[in-house]
Amino acid sequence: MASISSWGGAEPMQRQIIIDTDPGLDDAVAILFALAASEELELLGLVAVAGNLPLAQTERNARRVCALAGRPEIPVYAGCARPLMHALVTAERIHNDPRLDAVLPEPEIPLQTQHGVDFLIDILRSAEPHTITVCALGPLTNIAMALVKAPTLIEKLRELVIMGGAGFELGNVTPAAEFNIHVDPHAAVIVVDSGVPITMIPLDVTHRLVTTEPRLAALRALPNRCGTAVAALLAAFERNRRAKFGSRAKALHDPAVIGYLLRPDLYGGREVNVAIETKSPLTIGMTVVDWWGVTGRKPNVRFMNTVDADGFYDLLTERLARLP
Repeated sequence: MASISSWGGAEPMQRQIIIDTDPGLDDAVAILFALAASEELELLGLVAVAGNLPLAQTERNARRVCALAGRPEIPVYAGCARPLMHALVTAERIHNDPRLDAVLPEPEIPLQTQHGVDFLIDILRSAEPHTITVCALGPLTNIAMALVKAPTLIEKLRELVIMGGAGFELGNVTPAAEFNIHVDPHAAVIVVDSGVPITMIPLDVTHRLVTTEPRLAALRALPNRCGTAVAALLAAFERNRRAKFGSRAKALHDPAVIGYLLRPDLYGGREVNVAIETKSPLTIGMTVVDWWGVTGRKPNVRFMNTVDADGFYDLLTERLARLP
């Protein structure tokens, strides 16, 4: 497997990150994964976006995850409540699981009053150039709005790591499109054409990250409440998707972004051009990946397509053991 390190070059002792997210079952696991890696990742804030669930639920769930992890000091902001040009499409059948009330506690902190897009702009403007990594775990609405409002932010971003898209894999919300890109394809166009250094973790990677029973048992055996909670979240994620996706229901998506930040050597891919379809009713939201360079268009994305699944799950389990 050809491995690629991050666009930013040598890794600092601690990478500053912002997570833009729509929790969501697997988003919750990704947030916990990041909080469990506090020696390597400094989480500056969580920005909620509408996607898997409406905004009122995603921002509340983000605050609930922080409470579970014993990290009430992490600020949570609410961003955009709908995509740029379409009505919101959610995945509530999968992610609005009432059994989560037994897993996630009530929030310990209030929602921040500042709009999430303005938070992104303010914190990036105050940063040194090429220092902050944004992890995009949901639709790209907030990030696109920030880049439209303040285009010079691209100078401050070290890297944007996106869970989204598909290359050789099929879509998971339509035959052609992955959910996060499909929900707001116009935002995705703005982002991939912005000049920001982008790494994309698509379905080609996440469909290889299958939560097998031994891997789930290892998480369940962790002697802390977060290990038990993650096992319950992943079991619910698989259960709610089983009828539609079969064995692919066990694939794990959003935590793959955090795994990439911690161990980029587990991933392989190449720099390619990615274009987003916005007009065709059959393929809207499709990520058109020029893997072989046939268009001659300049590469704009580092597109991952392989991963060491055993290494990833070992890393996830080891880090989650550090949480309460």
